[in-house]
Amino acid sequence: METKKRKISSYIEHNNLLLENIMKDFSNYIYSIARNSYYSLSDEDIEEIVVDVLFTIWKNQEKLDINNKMSSYIAGITKNLVKKKYRNAKINVNIDDYEEQLIDFDNIELQYAKKENMLKYVDCLKDEDKKIFIYYYYDEKTIKDISKEINMSESKIKSKLFRIRKKIKKIFKESGYNLDDR
Repeated sequence: METKKRKISSYIEHNNLLLENIMKDFSNYIYSIARNSYYSLSDEDIEEIVVDVLFTIWKNQEKLDINNKMSSYIAGITKNLVKKKYRNAKINVNIDDYEEQLIDFDNIELQYAKKENMLKYVDCLKDEDKKIFIYYYYDEKTIKDISKEINMSESKIKSKLFRIRKKIKKIFKESGYNLDDR
């Protein structure tokens, strides 16, 4: 059976969570999600996130729904730990925080492939525009937060985001990608 589709129950033996098996099966998966969630994470940051995800699963093992896929829990926890890391919050997590945010593995690879592809187009932008775009779309910061961080008015941020989207759309068209075929 493919690892990513295995249910949580396959990682439990005699009421004990087989953490070593989870580590073996999912460390690369966690690493890949973290790397693709925030492209400027250092390897040390990602390794820390891998450990934090595994610790969260271990700490909350009695709360896991054994009928769900392990990959769904891991993907949701990883994505949220990456967000928390960059909001400078302490990592004190509970599995209940992620129940509503389970991610279907069948779609996650496609989502990350799209993000990777988009980053190629973002590299064509000026540094300031690239920073605004990444803050807004990848780091999911609010316009207000971006405004404070880069010391620019909110209306200017909105205007820049509009122009950036227009520019990226133009780059897509010039590259032969038809936006009307979506």
